[in-house]
Amino acid sequence: MVISELVRETAKSLSDNAHFEAELIVMSAVGINRTQLVLDSRRDVTEEQREKVSEMVKRRQSGEPLQYILGECEFMSLDFYVESGVLIPRSDTETLVEAVIEKTDENKNMKILDICTGSGCIGISTAHFRSSAYVDLIDISDKAIEIAKKNIVRNNVQSRVKVQKMDILNEYPSEKYDIVVSNPPYIETEVIDTLQTEVKNHEPRLALDGGEDGLIFYRRITGIAPEILKKGGMLAFEIGYNQGSAVSALMKKNFCDVRIIQDFSKNDRVVTGILK
Repeated sequence: MVISELVRETAKSLSDNAHFEAELIVMSAVGINRTQLVLDSRRDVTEEQREKVSEMVKRRQSGEPLQYILGECEFMSLDFYVESGVLIPRSDTETLVEAVIEKTDENKNMKILDICTGSGCIGISTAHFRSSAYVDLIDISDKAIEIAKKNIVRNNVQSRVKVQKMDILNEYPSEKYDIVVSNPPYIETEVIDTLQTEVKNHEPRLALDGGEDGLIFYRRITGIAPEILKKGGMLAFEIGYNQGSAVSALMKKNFCDVRIIQDFSKNDRVVTGILK
């Protein structure tokens, strides 16, 4: 069997986006990039490579997200390592990163805090695109800390990004920051079991569960914001599509210029404000 045949056979075992996913699985198993997939399509594959593809297909058929199977995910045109235990970066979250980058002044060193960092994609992407940014990543999950460390090295920002374990619901950093950014857990507890199988059965509940009304982290972070933000500093949240009004109301006590920003699908996705 040659590479092109293996792709066709693999696609038959998959459902949504079958050909695209089959290509990614074969590329990963054989160890080639997309250019090689085209140019070397008639190259023979080994039995070991076919078995590896078969195992990956079985995992995909069980509902495991493709990103976990491949061990990587593209975000902000950067490559991030992911595995079970951290939330998979979504393109919607790029709206949040763009809002932070826009506020990051390249002409002065700025301190940024990324709360509930997960894979580190938000803080690391900001550091990559803004060389003046020094970023602290915090998360309560040991797995998230481990993966964020790998992504710091993977994206070559280790001189300006550090990560530490912290339970933001019960503690907070002693430093003050120019920008605090967070994509916290924001799904209502009772809603989690209604989500797609890929999400509810495979992504960490710790990264999804925002409490009874989905707002527990927003209350906490807006409450401690005056202690961790410099005067005039920005707080930026990712939110669920229906949480714009609720999160904005929480922020208006201590923040001015509170804005709701929509994502590419025209859903409310980000709320930002400036500390009074």
